[in-house]
Amino acid sequence: MNQLTLIWIALPFLLGFIIYLLPRLTRPLTLLAVFFSLGYGLALGTVTTPVSLRLLDHFGVSLFLDGLTSFFIVTNALVTMAVVLTVWESEQTPFFFAQLLILHGSVNVALASTDWISLYVALEVVGIAAFLLIAYPGTERVIWVGLRYLLVSNIAMLFYLVGAVLVYESHHGFDFVGLRVAPPEAVALLLLGLLVKGGIFVLGFWLPMTHASAAAPVSALLSGVVVKAAVLPLVRVALLVPAVEPIIRLLGVGTALLGVGYALFERDVKRMLAWSTTSQMGFILAAPEVGGFYALTHGLVKAALFLGAGQLPSRDLTELQQRGIPRYLGIPLGLASFSISGFPLLAGFGAKVLTMQNLRPWQEWAMTGAAVGTATIYAGVFFLPWTQAETRLPRGLGWGLGLLLGGLWVANGVYYEAFTVANVIKPLVIIGVGWGLYWGIVRRLREHLPAFGEQLEHLLGMMSVGLVVLFGLAWGW
Repeated sequence: MNQLTLIWIALPFLLGFIIYLLPRLTRPLTLLAVFFSLGYGLALGTVTTPVSLRLLDHFGVSLFLDGLTSFFIVTNALVTMAVVLTVWESEQTPFFFAQLLILHGSVNVALASTDWISLYVALEVVGIAAFLLIAYPGTERVIWVGLRYLLVSNIAMLFYLVGAVLVYESHHGFDFVGLRVAPPEAVALLLLGLLVKGGIFVLGFWLPMTHASAAAPVSALLSGVVVKAAVLPLVRVALLVPAVEPIIRLLGVGTALLGVGYALFERDVKRMLAWSTTSQMGFILAAPEVGGFYALTHGLVKAALFLGAGQLPSRDLTELQQRGIPRYLGIPLGLASFSISGFPLLAGFGAKVLTMQNLRPWQEWAMTGAAVGTATIYAGVFFLPWTQAETRLPRGLGWGLGLLLGGLWVANGVYYEAFTVANVIKPLVIIGVGWGLYWGIVRRLREHLPAFGEQLEHLLGMMSVGLVVLFGLAWGW
């Protein structure tokens, strides 16, 4: 398995380079790399002994892959595969597919890394590849949004790098477990970098504009995969360092509520989906030990929603309520909305049940409120009227959506124990309450929450405030 792991890490980068030499094989080579990644992720899920690799002793690379990692790897593979199928017949150049493979490979490295320096390198490459995909080809505004993302990301990672040095000073190594003996300022600095990259709580205010401004396939990658490259390390740290776990759980609750609160007031479909991504990252962090399954279901759902949103006749929900949407989009968007709301027979149901069962008592009411808010948000998508369309769903998009929605149905088997009467009733009640709130209140809302927090100077200022708060939390625990 060790040799297979090294091949899995190297293959996307190798094929990304070969694409420039053999441009006619661009699409098959991209699909080959993603298929291999999917096979590796599925095989890893069946292995009882985790894969652990260490190169160059304490100064080098430390990799650890287990069942938790396999969920994230499979998510990365399926979402990337769906994007490849969607753009298969488009005019995308080899540059796009090469960056897609670099992004895919660097996310894989980030998911496997358990030392701070390897993770730093992987996340930096993720940021650069994501920026190139956001900005190419794009208008001046899209390029500015991409540069804004890159600037915020790089500044956050400078703080992170200082934290990694402090861990080495205390632990004489860069392993995650070194955080147990590191000073509070190291904890604060490292968490700051990961929270910004993962779009968590107020440190993730960069996320809505970035995800909403990118092209639909890129938005699917950003929300379905890229933010999880920083979320899994947060989950891993919460499991390895007991003193940090309460901080991660608290941030998870706050993120879930914050994202829902903003999404309820959004009338732009893509911005609403982006704020929902923020909220769903909170669900993963609120119950770290089962966050892998929730990450899988969210990645499939959000990729399907963003890909479908790219075909809508308008991004304005109010306008769509009047005009309606084509039936061929209404069905997949409705199924995805069902899953993320926790409706039975789709994997989102099992993920929600498993998450709720692993919450601490102090989290339960807040996360139930976030679940109700999620159902309310997606009622706005589910209840959009359908129209008869003269055109058909693009073939590539149909294959991509079919893959994602089929994955949601197959993933039901991961936690089939969820299908009990008691477990089914609670999500249905939550969905019913959410739908009632939508029809009674939210559908009529026309107010918008202020977006000043998304301005660049406020994003940078929030990092300073966040660092102080994180230091206080780390000091207290």
